[in-house]
Amino acid sequence: MRQQWLSRSGTQEVLLVFGGWALGPAPFQGLSGDADTLFVDDYTRLDNPLSDLAQYDRVNLIAFSFGVASAAHWLTQTGLQPDRLVAVSGTLSPADAEHGIAPDMIRATADQLCTASFAKFCRRAGLETAAPAIEIDAARAELFGVIERGTAPDRKFDRIWIPQRDRIIPTRAQQAAWAGQQDAVREVSAPHVPFAAGQSWKEWIA
Repeated sequence: MRQQWLSRSGTQEVLLVFGGWALGPAPFQGLSGDADTLFVDDYTRLDNPLSDLAQYDRVNLIAFSFGVASAAHWLTQTGLQPDRLVAVSGTLSPADAEHGIAPDMIRATADQLCTASFAKFCRRAGLETAAPAIEIDAARAELFGVIERGTAPDRKFDRIWIPQRDRIIPTRAQQAAWAGQQDAVREVSAPHVPFAAGQSWKEWIA
């Protein structure tokens, strides 16, 4: 797992962000907030303990796309209990035909991955900025890592956001995956990347 600080001002509250596959922090660039913000991605392996979190009084976690299952796996391994846990555009079963993306489709994405196909993925996801730079071999290995890791342990989320126009992880798959946590679900009229400039992190954590 790779980590980078998006903001750090010495507050006692930290927002831990599990990003999606290969997009880096680009989907979140328009969001603002007061908390220190630590971004993580690259889920080929989940062996980073993120020891910097120990210094904070409050830890909120927001997980996006494939970051949802990865966060749940990581929380189980580390035993960390966030004060608030939020899922956006993802499920606990990322490689699953009914509750995520069919494994064969993920494998095809990996096998055919190139700069052009990744740019198309970014457009389908609704990313409003240019496609980030991508390391093809590393991104391919991450996809296979997600498939091999499989469904994450069941975990209750405080808020679950499902985009109504998701062309990456189908909306209906997300709805089926979270049927047991309907009280936490909110649907938003947006694509896979639902974040917009001018929004705050607090809006998504609420």
